[in-house]
Amino acid sequence: MKQKTLFITASILLLLAFVCGTLVYNIEREDQAGQFVAANNAALVRMHSPSLGRVDAPVVIVEFLDPACETCAAFYPLVKQIIAANPDRIRLVLRYAPFHKGSDQVVAALEAARKQGKFWQALEALLAAQADWAPHHTAEVARIWPHLERAGLDVKQLRSDMNAPAIANVIEQDLLDAQTLKVAKTPDFFVNGKPLPRFGYEPLKQLVDEALATAKR
Repeated sequence: MKQKTLFITASILLLLAFVCGTLVYNIEREDQAGQFVAANNAALVRMHSPSLGRVDAPVVIVEFLDPACETCAAFYPLVKQIIAANPDRIRLVLRYAPFHKGSDQVVAALEAARKQGKFWQALEALLAAQADWAPHHTAEVARIWPHLERAGLDVKQLRSDMNAPAIANVIEQDLLDAQTLKVAKTPDFFVNGKPLPRFGYEPLKQLVDEALATAKR
């Protein structure tokens, strides 16, 4: 009986040690992630980055996005739901990470759409029609034009504007920043500078809720 009691006690102590060790590890990992982002804060948001929401919103979601990425298309309405549920309190900043083949040209078209004041219309039209122009994660640029035309864009002007050196510079800068921030997949999110502890909608929502709660204090 005494031996059984000792075994149970030892098991409990081992479990407590494991739980404490896990908590310490997670805290240290979050602290290291925070220090990393703080050291590379300039790489999070650039003057050219398209954004949605109030500039002075207390919570800023930075998303690295590839328009040819299926998961990006799936997450986009979820992110908009989070923003809609917290009007004027969240700002979304988009960064480009065109990792898929041909996606850089689609990004160039999106940037050109900004010159016509229709960036978000172009983005939403392309994400909605992604299955048509990006089969097997490969962007077939020739297939994006009808979708952009239906979204109200001047496609002829768009195709001319997308070749501007300034747009190529934007894409290059975003890719460099993605590399600096160790973004290796899309979508990737940062909330008030903090990276997601793990990928998924629930971790994103939890991080946003924590940032909103902190902002209320």
